[in-house]
Amino acid sequence: MRILKQTENHWKLRIESEDDLWVLARLASPSRHLAMLGERRDTTTAESGLRAKAAERKKMWIELRVQTTEYQSYSDTLRVHGVIEQAPIDIGSHHTHMIEVGDEIELTTSDTFPSFDHALLKDAVDSSNKSNVSLIVVENDEVVLFEITPRGLREGATWTMRGGGKRGDVRTSEAVAHSFLKQVSNEILAATSTDLPMILCGPGHAREKLKSIILEIDLNRNLRSIGTSMAGRAGANEVIREGLANDFLENYAIHKEIQLLVEVWTRISSNGAVAYGEQSLVRAMAEGAIETLLVAVDLLRDEQTELDGKLLQDWVRGLDDIGGKLVQCSVDHDAGEQLLGFGGVVALLRYKMV
Repeated sequence: MRILKQTENHWKLRIESEDDLWVLARLASPSRHLAMLGERRDTTTAESGLRAKAAERKKMWIELRVQTTEYQSYSDTLRVHGVIEQAPIDIGSHHTHMIEVGDEIELTTSDTFPSFDHALLKDAVDSSNKSNVSLIVVENDEVVLFEITPRGLREGATWTMRGGGKRGDVRTSEAVAHSFLKQVSNEILAATSTDLPMILCGPGHAREKLKSIILEIDLNRNLRSIGTSMAGRAGANEVIREGLANDFLENYAIHKEIQLLVEVWTRISSNGAVAYGEQSLVRAMAEGAIETLLVAVDLLRDEQTELDGKLLQDWVRGLDDIGGKLVQCSVDHDAGEQLLGFGGVVALLRYKMV
């Protein structure tokens, strides 16, 4: 994300990655105004008798009062739905902005942007200079390509030899297996940038075979082979959760979030310095015991979610008074989904409450 202009209630931003779309989907809260260059059919200049759909589409600056956003994690388009507040035509009509990488938008709030929005924007700006990491989970008969971005784990292509047949079928032969891995290697290299670090992982020896073939084709690839106990998406999550590639991922938000959540689960299992559930969290805040509060990012912006009789977004402001840290967690990975199972809010404490 690039900040082009910033005041206390007005931000002009340039979208520079799919992760930025994920962030903007959280910043563009209902009732805020989002403006950008868009298109409308100008029926006011259409010839008499022509249907509205036949009218010419014209580019114009359109400011919406946001109602809803639609974003599938790590897609390439964010849809922002709302009512037109300012435009040359159709004031009061509904419109949808289709926001993509490279677009410039202006976001306005009636009051001031809260500190947790500033923190999310800062993370997006800081992430702009981080390259994504290709993570490839390898089994004998299946290879899955993932992309680790600063905010999450994105699944890409899958190659497989799986199918029917009896043991000893030609598909299980060494020659066919080598041919399969060579084809996969060529397609992986074509689909990934030479500048991206690459991690091969998996539970068997197939990853070493794939590594050898990739390096035969491209000797200069920045490549790491890591053994995992699981395959598929579970294996990809294991690499991040267990810190098996810390030198590649230590500065990524997803890595930091997962490491903190793993610490939460560890303390819960050992009855340690941790709080979850409304009663425990309220007491921890009152005692100033919260060191780090982890909150599901969407729950923090939900106008219906309350804690201790306050909106959650108002309750977390109490962290400023006790020197606590707020971490906004994505749920686009396994640890984030576990967080939701604990109500979406957990806290690492400075000491164990008794």
